[in-house]
Amino acid sequence: MTPGLPRRFAAMLYEALLLAAVGFFAAWLFFFASGGRDATAGWMRHLLQLFIVVVFAAYFLWCWLRGGQTLAMKAWRIRLVGVTPRKAILRFVLALALFPASIAWACFDRDRQFLHDRLAGTRLVLT
Repeated sequence: MTPGLPRRFAAMLYEALLLAAVGFFAAWLFFFASGGRDATAGWMRHLLQLFIVVVFAAYFLWCWLRGGQTLAMKAWRIRLVGVTPRKAILRFVLALALFPASIAWACFDRDRQFLHDRLAGTRLVLT
């Protein structure tokens, strides 16, 4: 059974809070490793942004591939099924690229699945 949109939106809000903490920690590591240089100017800023995206990707891929759930998904009893390493990477990239369209898609999809799940071949289910 597909979890309802309110449940998935609540999980996304919880996930955003967790990602804020993960992002702050990743930025702190980056600033520490940069040796005190201004990491928010020029090419260092782009490197910092890339580092944070890679950390987020590692978090999601590790969680999805180890059990189909992030901490927020566990709290809201949502599981990702049909996931493989290739599909997990594709889902992450598509979710970043298509986020607003993916949300709108779920409102009209017959199974209420997000667009990035449809395209990646994965599915969210209620546990």
